[in-house]
Amino acid sequence: MSEFALPGWPFLLLLVLLPLGWALMGSGRIRLPYPDIARLAGSRGRGRRRFWWWLPAALRSLALALVIITLVNPVRVWERVESEREGVAIMLAVDISSSMLAEDFRPDNRIEVAKREVIRFVEGRESDWIGLVAFAGEALTMVPGTLDHAVVESAVERLEAGQLRDGTAIGVALATAANRLRDLEPESRIVVLLTDGDNNSGGISPEEATAAAASLGIRVYTIGVGRDGVAPVPVARTAFGYQYANIRVHVNDELLDRMATQTGGLYFRATDPEGLTRIYERINELETTPIKEVRTEERVGMRRELLIAALALVMLELLVAATRSRRVWV
Repeated sequence: MSEFALPGWPFLLLLVLLPLGWALMGSGRIRLPYPDIARLAGSRGRGRRRFWWWLPAALRSLALALVIITLVNPVRVWERVESEREGVAIMLAVDISSSMLAEDFRPDNRIEVAKREVIRFVEGRESDWIGLVAFAGEALTMVPGTLDHAVVESAVERLEAGQLRDGTAIGVALATAANRLRDLEPESRIVVLLTDGDNNSGGISPEEATAAAASLGIRVYTIGVGRDGVAPVPVARTAFGYQYANIRVHVNDELLDRMATQTGGLYFRATDPEGLTRIYERINELETTPIKEVRTEERVGMRRELLIAALALVMLELLVAATRSRRVWV
């Protein structure tokens, strides 16, 4: 888009008619072009002669038009629209206790299915700050928080049951995750906590951690994984493979639901891999990030280009006049 400093500038373009009028006044004279003697024979080539007569005037008019346009300070305006997405600060808390080896999510165990879905969730959160806490009988920050999601995905892939003292410290895990979010600027700060059991370890109760998260304005989404009852869990490895034992497992739905409700989040229960996929997709939909459009304008003057073009037209006019349009007046 172009803008001009003088609103009535188009009227100045009437001046470009002067060279054309001058050419029209001179067109009635008798003129004999030379040195092309063949053009003296009859009216052959009359249309061509007329073209070469009017060409210098047309070039002069175009050059004058460009000069007039430069006088009104033409500016080319470039408008650029950029989208800015305000990210969400997310801490992922993943249970890696030994019960997560239960194979009621066959063909994989619980922890492998959880890792796959967590990575898929991270991949869908383009502009978000994400950190990772792993917990069992204690909690450990694996990623303090970053916009580099490849770092988070790599840390999730390395999670294994047995990396931490066994147990299920849900309260400590939530407190650790919330502490990483407390000083961050984004208005939307959430914890997504995944576990397959009940709190049985740690010096901070789930109730205390939930109250602290709520006071900081942090929403907590809790996910319980696994089927209640008994599930096959590998207990030993022999030369012939793993030995399994059916171990009774229990997810404390009431506790996890209460933790989510008190912080403005939601509790979900996954009893199969497909259910866990839907849960993370649902959280992804709930925690949308607002998009803000930023419009910027860049103004570039056009005087230089127009003057160069006008000069080129004048030089072309002189060249045409000196070669093809020379006249002998009689």
